[in-house]
Amino acid sequence: MLLYKHETECGGGAFAGTYVDCRKYIHSTWACLFTFCSCPPQMSRTLEEFDVEEQPSSILQEKFPNLSVIHSAVRSLDTKSHRVQTADGRYFGYNKLCICSGGRPKLLSQDNPHVLGIRDTDSAQEFQKRLSNARRIVVVGNGGIALELVYEVEGCDVIWAVKDKSIGNTFFDAGAAQFLIPSLEADKPAAAAPCKRLRYTTEEHSRGGSSASTESGSALGPDWHQGIILKGSEQVTRRVSVEYQCEVENIFTSKDHLTSSQGTHRHENESWPVYIQLTNGKTFGCDFIVSATGVVPNSEPFINGNTFAVAEDGGLCVDDHMLTSEPDVYAAGDVCTACWEHSPLWQQMRLWTQARQMGWYAGRCMAAHASTQPIELDFCFELFSHVTRFFNYKVVLLGKFNGQGLERDHELLVRCTKGHEYVKVILSRGRMVGAVLIGETDLEETFENLILNQMDLTPYGEDLLNPNIDIEDYFD
Repeated sequence: MLLYKHETECGGGAFAGTYVDCRKYIHSTWACLFTFCSCPPQMSRTLEEFDVEEQPSSILQEKFPNLSVIHSAVRSLDTKSHRVQTADGRYFGYNKLCICSGGRPKLLSQDNPHVLGIRDTDSAQEFQKRLSNARRIVVVGNGGIALELVYEVEGCDVIWAVKDKSIGNTFFDAGAAQFLIPSLEADKPAAAAPCKRLRYTTEEHSRGGSSASTESGSALGPDWHQGIILKGSEQVTRRVSVEYQCEVENIFTSKDHLTSSQGTHRHENESWPVYIQLTNGKTFGCDFIVSATGVVPNSEPFINGNTFAVAEDGGLCVDDHMLTSEPDVYAAGDVCTACWEHSPLWQQMRLWTQARQMGWYAGRCMAAHASTQPIELDFCFELFSHVTRFFNYKVVLLGKFNGQGLERDHELLVRCTKGHEYVKVILSRGRMVGAVLIGETDLEETFENLILNQMDLTPYGEDLLNPNIDIEDYFD
């Protein structure tokens, strides 16, 4: 198995492998690797909750005697000669190769010391350190990291800048956002037991190397904020102010602020290390800025000198067997773009769940091709499904949960109980094609089956979400 990481970019995403002389190799710059541990039973046919633990790479080598783990960055890839060069000058030939280099954060500013991106375990620790002395931070972004961050941070003011009309636009609509907003003002429930996630860093760091290295660690897991204290220096629980429909116009220092007459400044009598000007005309001073504007595929290290087909989003194009355009080279996780004809109920999103599914499926494809066996597209690509937690609510997304790509004649049914649950289903021509479930609804398996079966639900009308009808038993 082979996990590649470029010298200066952060990796993460999926595990997959290469077979060289009947041996398996994992190339990694990290001393530890992920173990996916699915402790709870599978929720449904396509939905599964899992824990992510970090364990020494030696555990894999002990478990699989034919496995070698090589701690090194990848310097170059030559697909013509089927050879990889590592940073320490060694070369490795391959029969089949899988690139799982993940994504790299889209930082607002690459060289500004006051702008922090949260992508890996090292940057999460740096964030915790800076936050402990902060009075105010600005969070820019509207994805999963931003949603988790603004809810977890306590002890300082949080200015949250989002480019959309509502929060969490990547995952849910304005109605679901309104359901969640009160959670930002309410007290958080008692913290759960500490997570098993342990901090780890690159091999050089663990040996006492400089912490100023530009090399990043692994991608964060779905529970990255658990087990660490995210508390500022102020005696407040949580104070979040959301600035909607705006982006970053400019970032400048306190010195620039003194000579600038731009914008409308809050707390002009106070001095801050950095100031951020938004496109809505407002300028805020803060201790630091968190850039949580998503990731881009980390494909550049492999493109030079090769002829990979690259998608518009920068990902390596893969077919329905996870093969790239280069012979014997596969890709999985955030680094790739699924370029086959998708199921009408599936779409690619760069999430942990899909990275895991892609890595597992890519490994199966490589093994099948190596033994000239046929293989069909895995069932996980039939229906989009994702389960996570936002604002301490379980969130389940199924199919075209936001009506992605549907005709305008699709219909929405919504049931909302304030502080308890939010249920939305999307119907197209009387058939369920998507759903959003927030809270402990226990409807995920039933709705998954209804989406997959494409049963005509027209006769049931709005009773489909009638709380007085036990829909689980009705469609069992």
